[in-house]
Amino acid sequence: MMSSGPENADWRRLAERELKASPDTLIWDTPEGIPVKPLYTAEDLKAIGHLDTLPGIQPFVRGPRATMYAGRPWTIRQYAGFSTAEASNAFYRKGLAAGQQGVSVAFDLATHRGYDSDHPRVEGDVGKAGVAIDSVEDMKILFDGIPLDKVSVSMTMNGAVIPILASFIVAGEEQGVPRAQLSGTIQNDILKEFMVRNTYIYPPEPSMRIVADIIEFTARKMPKFNSISISGYHMQEAGATLVQELAFTLADGREYVRAALKKGLDVDDFAGRLSFFFAIGMNFFMEAAKLRAARLLWTRIMEEFQPKKASSLMLRTHCQTSGVSLQEQDPYNNIVRTAFEAMSAVLGGTQSLHTNSFDEAIALPTEFSSRIARNTQLILQHETGVTKVVDPLAGSYYVESLTKELADAAWTLIEEVEAMGGMTKAVHEGLPKRMIEEAATRRQAAIDRADEVIVGVNRYRLEEEAQLDILDIDNQAVRAAQIARIEMVRRQRDPARVAEALSALGKVARSHEGNILAGAVEAARARATVGEISDVLRKVFGDHAAAPKVVRKVYDAAYRGEPEYEMLVKRLEALRAALGEAPRILVAKLGQDGHDRGAKVIASAFGDIGFDVIAGPLFQTPQEAADMAIITKVHVIGASSLAAGHKTLLPQLVQALKAKGAEHILVVCGGVVPRQDYQFLMDNGISAVFGPGTAVLDAARAVFDLLEGRRRNQ
Repeated sequence: MMSSGPENADWRRLAERELKASPDTLIWDTPEGIPVKPLYTAEDLKAIGHLDTLPGIQPFVRGPRATMYAGRPWTIRQYAGFSTAEASNAFYRKGLAAGQQGVSVAFDLATHRGYDSDHPRVEGDVGKAGVAIDSVEDMKILFDGIPLDKVSVSMTMNGAVIPILASFIVAGEEQGVPRAQLSGTIQNDILKEFMVRNTYIYPPEPSMRIVADIIEFTARKMPKFNSISISGYHMQEAGATLVQELAFTLADGREYVRAALKKGLDVDDFAGRLSFFFAIGMNFFMEAAKLRAARLLWTRIMEEFQPKKASSLMLRTHCQTSGVSLQEQDPYNNIVRTAFEAMSAVLGGTQSLHTNSFDEAIALPTEFSSRIARNTQLILQHETGVTKVVDPLAGSYYVESLTKELADAAWTLIEEVEAMGGMTKAVHEGLPKRMIEEAATRRQAAIDRADEVIVGVNRYRLEEEAQLDILDIDNQAVRAAQIARIEMVRRQRDPARVAEALSALGKVARSHEGNILAGAVEAARARATVGEISDVLRKVFGDHAAAPKVVRKVYDAAYRGEPEYEMLVKRLEALRAALGEAPRILVAKLGQDGHDRGAKVIASAFGDIGFDVIAGPLFQTPQEAADMAIITKVHVIGASSLAAGHKTLLPQLVQALKAKGAEHILVVCGGVVPRQDYQFLMDNGISAVFGPGTAVLDAARAVFDLLEGRRRNQ
């Protein structure tokens, strides 16, 4: 209920007269469960304790620096990686010349998972969705002509963080820049990988040791470098509510601080180099309030560790506009979405920002779309006046109330995690993953029902879709070039020196003495590859394999009683009777793509409709998926593709089924697949393609049609 104090009693009477009902009917409940009222007044601020605080002063709600953008604007970054080190280097240099102020590197999935480009498991992943890095030689090319003593470098890397950071350090040294002069950030946030992004390699406990070793090494030898970027971005992209993103990110941060303290570090030695990374979606004011609440809560958390420096209490963050909010349909709308999200991040007080390109719902960004994304930030900095005033939203009845609501709700969840024994324990028991997957499924149901309007997708659709020129990467050519360079590196290096360095690294990993990153730097200097360094650690720590679980009854709860949904349930019952069993579908993830939001939503919804759902493990080869489909006797394989490997992996899956005499198993796919690739996939045996924005019930209906058609033709 809205407050009915004397200051808004007159408004309530007017509102009731206009509405002919109580104004309480206008209250909107956000996905976080926060009620948003149509009117906020001074009365809403009475219980808020941070209103009299100032920017640059504890608890830093209004910003970590006193002058914020009035003194220095946020850093403009573009997160990108294009197939090869040469192509990415050219892109970075053009961006820096055009006003970009830092380099943010996106690696391909083979690199993320610690495989060299010549490994048989990564045939469809090399050069897709990022740059392939196999050794120091690739890293040197990546930053050729970019002065690493002047340009800040951010690297989104977690699973293979040890060989990548080691190779970067050596590349800097060979450019003439000592490690103490290198500035930037390594993501190094492994806990969120186990929750949502899944580009992990080793189990949680040794992975946490790696995090702590990197914090230790950088604190002592790289004073300008941020040792970790604690990321909520991927949580929101996987479907987390803003409360979940805020709570789990800060709880991760608390866990990393404790891990560093166990290494014998003083909190003030490293806390000032911790950084955060948040997603910024389309709930404009709430996203701005989220950043303000994050600074408030992080100060509260860090006070537990009794630092002596004020900088140890500050939350500094990078932000990126949402990828999930971008749509394939009517894609130029994405320019507008990104601009609003960027403004929200700025009003919330971010320290650096990446703006997504409008075509990223379909493929890697082109130079044309990247320029628009970069110029969005330049226009914000130079034309809107937002840099002239520190925290312009301060004192807003609405924003201050949202800041408190978010902080209170997130703190409750943080304390729940703490009661479980901390974030490592919570991740091990699956609490964050389950909550995020439930939230993702609820949101997809709301979008499919058009309860949440997406312009151009579920409302106001164009009759003809815009056709974009997209960037297409020749995966096979990139892989061949990478293999040639790996072979050259192996021919030219000293094998005995490599073997000695890798052996020493293995001893450090086994003994719990020394520093893993220090050992990896020596191995990288000897020209050990990313895969070789990762394999040494694999032998000591083992590989982590998550058991896939499917959320149930969330989609059903949203749709029960809807005619279309009930009709599909009845169709399934009829098909079950005809088949003598429930139709069975394997939801498969091929290659090294760990982004499984879409796959999990499909598995959940199809299970609620009545399919017998087999959730395949991550990182399958096409041959492994075909074997699993045959063993489990499925009728359909639904392959989820988000990382551009579909033109390689899906035809291989069809061929593997044919080779085993299982042509009767239908193969459909969904995800980020450009429309111009649909016919190629159909020509190669794919029965249906469900692109971005496809409603789950539409996909289910199409699969029913295929199964019934196949049965009639048998």
